[in-house]
Amino acid sequence: MPDQYTFDNPVERYSRVEPPIQHQPVPGVQAQMTPVPDLGESSYRGTGRLAGRTALITGGDSGIGGAVAIAFAREGADVVIVHLPDEQEDADRILGLIEDAGQKGHSIAADITDAARCRAIVDEAVSVLGGLDILVNNAGKQVAVDRLEDLSDEQFELTFRTNVFANFWLTKAALAHLPAGGTIINTASLEAYTPSPERLDYAATKAAINNFSKGLAQQLAPRGIRVNVVAPGPVWTALQVSGGVSDEQMEAFDDESVYNRSGQPAEIAPAFVFLASAESSYVSGATINANGGMNTP
Repeated sequence: MPDQYTFDNPVERYSRVEPPIQHQPVPGVQAQMTPVPDLGESSYRGTGRLAGRTALITGGDSGIGGAVAIAFAREGADVVIVHLPDEQEDADRILGLIEDAGQKGHSIAADITDAARCRAIVDEAVSVLGGLDILVNNAGKQVAVDRLEDLSDEQFELTFRTNVFANFWLTKAALAHLPAGGTIINTASLEAYTPSPERLDYAATKAAINNFSKGLAQQLAPRGIRVNVVAPGPVWTALQVSGGVSDEQMEAFDDESVYNRSGQPAEIAPAFVFLASAESSYVSGATINANGGMNTP
């Protein structure tokens, strides 16, 4: 597998996933997916771009968050990942890859839908890392529901608490520790611009994340803290097999993007590395749309 610096045809870099229909209970375990997503385990090559930095990544056990954790570690950062207790198998694998890169890794099994727990997560991360330079709010909840009448109050609230409220709570707590030069990176989605009718709650949260990030970037600029967003398109992760898409959507998952294939988490991680590094010092309030050529505003 070529590394992220290899020049090739991006449309052909990965084959179509063509996943068989499969179902897992929320939150889903990546190790049990068919096929297993590529997080860059065999391809990501670090060059010291984050040497000496410390990072906290929610949803860092698998998918995009896991790929970011691997990339950050190989770039020289110590990393704390946050995950749900049911995701421990995936988290342990990511911790092993962080340690293989010669960096400190630590995992926190926690439900981020609670404000006090979010504050405790930041405190624990700072204690383990000795400080905090980078916050990646990546964890997300996505469950497809065809009809608004069937979208329960409980799911609507939980999606917002996971995707938006936790972002607010974690960011607010992290600001007590982030220095000038620190950076916050939030994960939005193509859904923020082109919402799918069966993912109304999820899409609304991603639009909120995008908007919140752009306003916060202006507020924090005088403090030397940058805030940016990565908005992926269709990427093969555990969200898809744990109710994030219908069976029909899963069968057609490769057909959504202009590339005519779904993305892999390994392809999204470099955008986070760029935004975390000093190379992007003049970039704040921006959204990087990593979506295989799909149009966005």
